[in-house]
Amino acid sequence: MYQVVKMEADFEPWWFFEEWQQNVTESVNFTRFDDALICFEKEWGKLRQQLPSYQSRQNLLAAFWNNEEQYWCEECDDYLQNYHSLLLLEDWETVSQHYYMPSFEQRNDFILPYSCSLRT
Repeated sequence: MYQVVKMEADFEPWWFFEEWQQNVTESVNFTRFDDALICFEKEWGKLRQQLPSYQSRQNLLAAFWNNEEQYWCEECDDYLQNYHSLLLLEDWETVSQHYYMPSFEQRNDFILPYSCSLRT
């Protein structure tokens, strides 16, 4: 089973921090990879148009953000970036290397190093 997952969090999707699934805002299941990929590509295009910055990886994980969409974290004593992420997963895990797509290895901005001391 394949999932196309949207999530919002103060970390990028490739970190897969413990309890990352609590940040999922939407998910759709597919039995065929090709159907999941069509959905992923469509949602990727929408997020690319809606948010000015992005970093995408060939393993079909992508983070989109607006540098002005940050919030203050009392515990960290710092501002944290809010990321809108898109993932194409197989059984809630990163897809196997067989499905990697080099065309998605792209970015137009750099992600700042993660600053929350509670997760590092």
